Amino acid sequence: MRKPLNVSLLLLGLCAGFALAPTDASAAEPSPPWSADLDQIRLVAGMIPGQRPIRVNVIKFAESRRTKNFAVKGLPAEPSVQARTAYQIVYGDGTVMVDTGMDPSTHQFFGRGGQEPYFPEAAARVALALRSAKAIIVTHEHGDHIAGLMRSPSFAELAPKTVLTRAQLQTLLAEPQIPELRPTPEMAARLRVVDYPDYLPFAPGIALIKAPGHTPGSQMVYVALQSGKELLLAGDVAWHMDGVRMSTGKDAPWIKEPPELMAAELDWLNGLSRTEKNLSIVISHDEEQRRQYIEQGVLGDGFE
Repeated sequence: MRKPLNVSLLLLGLCAGFALAPTDASAAEPSPPWSADLDQIRLVAGMIPGQRPIRVNVIKFAESRRTKNFAVKGLPAEPSVQARTAYQIVYGDGTVMVDTGMDPSTHQFFGRGGQEPYFPEAAARVALALRSAKAIIVTHEHGDHIAGLMRSPSFAELAPKTVLTRAQLQTLLAEPQIPELRPTPEMAARLRVVDYPDYLPFAPGIALIKAPGHTPGSQMVYVALQSGKELLLAGDVAWHMDGVRMSTGKDAPWIKEPPELMAAELDWLNGLSRTEKNLSIVISHDEEQRRQYIEQGVLGDGFE
């Protein structure tokens, strides 16, 4: 796994040129605020040779209790559980972690003065999985996705195998969600930092998709498995799959997102959900979907 990660960085220029080369017709048209092409993403995910992943596992390490109207504007203010999750992409010879969990102190921030469920054993399992992983990436730079790295006592061990985008690191340095997430210059220097225009081949069967909006450094993670099944880890583009189905954003006053970017990303995901029956869109905080995907075998329950 260490070798594919290095190869992906060497392929960055090739990937960028491939993803961004416009046709004459598209060059003359106004550019949309955001767009993506699944066929190109599939090609990018196949650029690095090697066996593709076998499966993707999920762990829920905490919950937030918020009414559903916060997750999807216009829905009733009925009780809803937001899962706090991390993902493990499993190869025959190692794993790649997507998102890093968070410590109890950071979890308290998300409780906004209330006590919400936190599962220490699951959080400890995430921490162990980070240490055994070959590589670590994050969907975005919010605390419930990156605090397990930034506040880890094992940061010095984890940082050299962690790949952040330049936008993610810049946000952590300049405007972290909470001050405790800001790295020192010494910490920042230990991390691997990449920048890419649209897509980045990361490892066999994995492509990163730039998707700023929820945060400046947000990205989605496309995974093509050996079985032929595909998953799209969409991070926090939506907080519930209903937001994708309805192409409707959040209604949480503490979240500031550019509406034109979020609308474009939600519309793209909505189209995929209707036309790509082999592709499972994974929403990080959707507890109902998490349970359903585990039952259906789309996601494995727990880490290895």
